[in-house]
Amino acid sequence: MCLSFELKRELMIERKDLRNIAIIAHVDHGKTTLVDGLLRQSHTFRENQQVAERVMDSNDLERERGITILAKNTAITLDDPVSKQTVKINIVDTPGHADFGGEVERVMNMVDGVLLLVDAAEGPMPQTRFVLKKALEMGHKAIVVINKVDRKDAEPSRVLNETFDLFIELGASEDQADFPVIYAQATAGRAGTSPEPGPDLQPLFDAILKHIPAPKVDPNAPLQMLVTTLGYDDYRGVTAVGRLFSGKIKAGQKLARIKMDGTILPETARYLYTFKGLNKVEVGEIEAGDVISLAGLEEISIGETLADPANPVALPTIKVEEPTVRMTFGVNTSPFTGREGKWSTSRKLRERLYDELRTNVALRVEDTESAENFLVSGRGELHLGILIETMRREGYEFQVSRPEVIYHKAEDGALLEPFEEVHIETSNETVGAVVEMLGARRGKMMDMQDSGQGMTRIVYIVPTRGLLGFRYQFLTSTRGAGIMHTIFHGYDELAGPIASRNNGSLVAWEAGTTTAYALKSAEERGILFIGPGVDVYEGMVVGENARGQDISVNVCKKKHLTNVRAARGDMEIRLTPPRQMSLDEAIEYLADDELLEITPENFRIRKRILDTEERGKQTKKVKEQFEA
Repeated sequence: MCLSFELKRELMIERKDLRNIAIIAHVDHGKTTLVDGLLRQSHTFRENQQVAERVMDSNDLERERGITILAKNTAITLDDPVSKQTVKINIVDTPGHADFGGEVERVMNMVDGVLLLVDAAEGPMPQTRFVLKKALEMGHKAIVVINKVDRKDAEPSRVLNETFDLFIELGASEDQADFPVIYAQATAGRAGTSPEPGPDLQPLFDAILKHIPAPKVDPNAPLQMLVTTLGYDDYRGVTAVGRLFSGKIKAGQKLARIKMDGTILPETARYLYTFKGLNKVEVGEIEAGDVISLAGLEEISIGETLADPANPVALPTIKVEEPTVRMTFGVNTSPFTGREGKWSTSRKLRERLYDELRTNVALRVEDTESAENFLVSGRGELHLGILIETMRREGYEFQVSRPEVIYHKAEDGALLEPFEEVHIETSNETVGAVVEMLGARRGKMMDMQDSGQGMTRIVYIVPTRGLLGFRYQFLTSTRGAGIMHTIFHGYDELAGPIASRNNGSLVAWEAGTTTAYALKSAEERGILFIGPGVDVYEGMVVGENARGQDISVNVCKKKHLTNVRAARGDMEIRLTPPRQMSLDEAIEYLADDELLEITPENFRIRKRILDTEERGKQTKKVKEQFEA
């Protein structure tokens, strides 16, 4: 057995013409900007070609939000001064937000090394720990890139020490801990081996060629490829992206598709592509070690193996961490159903949610006792919020519940809940308010440091349910200047009761069109979400009450006009501009007895029970049961 293994090692060859790397980092540490620089300075684009900034963030939501959501593939070519060969470098740009950690986890098997970007002022952050842990577990070698060295508050030496400590803490091997360091200013396309970067990114190119190992492959072994990413081609349908681990593949070749349950199905590699810059280039044959794309495989799913039909052996499946938050997605039952959406039936909703599972590996979808409702679980509010926004733009109409955490049971039967590690940077004037809010949400302070320039950094361990609906309150309390990052910490015993939203809702008690006259009276009760001339229905939430309980308000009442002067007076009513909520804020705002109606044109907060009288009876019944 040992002999056959050694023989296999001897048959492996090193593809010195190839490197496979992933760029990993915490959100906003500059991954996508650095990829822009790598593409430009490797002469991937024509001299006169107009290229947008953050070119890898091609998704509309990515550009709007300024974050990477989906992992992307690109490739550049460099001349290696040592081997005198032209080397192709496959690059995977990964998300930095913790909610999209599933994207990072599944691409790690495609690469042989990583570029770990760390902000020269912030240092290692929660997601830095997560992505580095995954890379080290895979045995990958890392090049540490300390980015944004041009920041006024940059401290490269401190950040380097903190990064080294993180490597040791995460159990890095001696070889992994002996990492090369590059200092960079990605926005200017500069890098160097000291905190004073040179005129271009050449030192980074040299480090990649020198320190990232070339893939070792056996081109004569049976074909094996793990499907890591799915895409879509307008002309050739579904595309499957992954690394060819062994063997060779030709266009038109017969394949075996090994499903997650072990079932083997016949398949054909109809169209074969390799990556070049931002484009896919059709080729006739590719050898092991390269990252490839296949088109024409309509039923393929992420995690499946494509193999040699004569010797179909499955590769290890992609494992991702379990979801921590869930929401109920259901058919829209409001009086406005069918007005604004293209797809609104339970059948279409179910098809769309289960289709999402093919590409979104960190998502879970379950049927419920009701055929019109589905339980959707994800990594966090943002993870689910992106799915909701995507479906809304596609023309779907539906309703969602308030997010809730997913509990686990310990071996002794005790109920466990998820906890998050929360890193916050806020001004010294507002830190007291933040500490008070997190304390009320059962948070435990782990660290507090003065970061200089009137700012304080604090680290908390907080129950995930304590963070539901927290972000808006945090931004309000810090006057929009606070920065908050979270990452999953683990499961632990229940932290005890946590107070939910302090304020009740202003609820429309009749259907109609809002008037300035009626809204003027309603705004004395709290903050309005809508202005005049808006169609509302009974049970729709139109504002936030200044007090703790819900109150029904008439927002459609008209003033009885007796003369021209009275009419002019109605026109001169001045209202406070309504609070315009984003989709994320609306999801955060929801109470347990409320739903969010989603359509391509609008999203509306509503009560589960729309009838005012019926809702009052239910509230009274619950109160009596509680008191008893």
